[in-house]
Amino acid sequence: MTERPHVLLSAAVSLDGYLDDATDTRLVLSNEDDWARVDGLRAASDAILVGANTVRADDPRLLVRSPELVAGRVAAGRPEQPVKVTLTRSGSLDPAAKFFTVGDVEKLVYAPPGVVTGVKATVVELTDLRGLLADLHARGVRRLMVEGGGAIHTQFLTEGLVDELHLAVAPFFVGDPRAPRFTGPGAFPRGLTLVENTRLGEIAVLEYHATPEPSEVDILRLREAIALAENCPPRTFRVGAVITDADGEVISTGYSGDGDPANHAEEAALAKLEPGDPRLAEATMYTSLEPCSSRTSHPRSCTQLILDAGLPRVVFAWREPSVFVDCVGAETLEAAGRRVIEVGALAADVRRANTHIAGVRP
Repeated sequence: MTERPHVLLSAAVSLDGYLDDATDTRLVLSNEDDWARVDGLRAASDAILVGANTVRADDPRLLVRSPELVAGRVAAGRPEQPVKVTLTRSGSLDPAAKFFTVGDVEKLVYAPPGVVTGVKATVVELTDLRGLLADLHARGVRRLMVEGGGAIHTQFLTEGLVDELHLAVAPFFVGDPRAPRFTGPGAFPRGLTLVENTRLGEIAVLEYHATPEPSEVDILRLREAIALAENCPPRTFRVGAVITDADGEVISTGYSGDGDPANHAEEAALAKLEPGDPRLAEATMYTSLEPCSSRTSHPRSCTQLILDAGLPRVVFAWREPSVFVDCVGAETLEAAGRRVIEVGALAADVRRANTHIAGVRP
């Protein structure tokens, strides 16, 4: 997989998860101690990213304020200020915004070709977040601080691209559905572990680290497996499967009905590899549905095929419902010493692909 920076997402929210209220005046969610904490996070970062909506609505400077912290960066041989980064689809950015006019620092705007003009910044073609992160890494950014807003938080979290989350929680409620929230709707597949909590006056600062599993690669490949189900004929379960090597690179794919109308997705993917392929000893099977543990169409279940092939790891999204059989694929694989990871946050996508089956609801 392409290298990317370590991503730290930072936000201040109300107790009910709002970033601001619905008025024209900016809601103050932090205090001086918390601002100093955020200043320290900025100083430790190589770049700070906000979305175009934040540039328009808040007009942030995105600079390290403390002279001592700036001096510390210089003493360490780093630029005085982190690189400023924003991304936009529409290109609607005011060249007079503080993002562009304040601070003698590199500024990067990621956007579709031709939509951004007249700004004092380097404009880079925007593909997706992974492409943006790969480009930042190539530019020397090793630690990226993401400061919002809600749409940006949601994109980074749903794609599993957040390594740390620092959340300052203010002791009041907003209670206005018109106000911007910390995140919008989405499937959030990567878990978080609380590693520290700090009290700064009446503000609680919660520091979370992303869990190792499912990883960013797991989420990417599992979503690819889910998408493969679109190729399936309208039959029983519509399932997609992806097999990767130890480095997370795809070595085979399959879907229900691929190669043989009776093939299951995992079976089709394995059939495209030579038996005894040495890569299988360190491979991962990604499948949108829990591997079957019993079947009548072929002699061996997908669970048995995975065991016979020697794959040590299986990642799936949805447990097979008891429509046709009572599946125990996950339990059987675990009992045989295989690592099994269920990413239930993505199960809804698989259910939607299988609503043609009686009893399955999205």
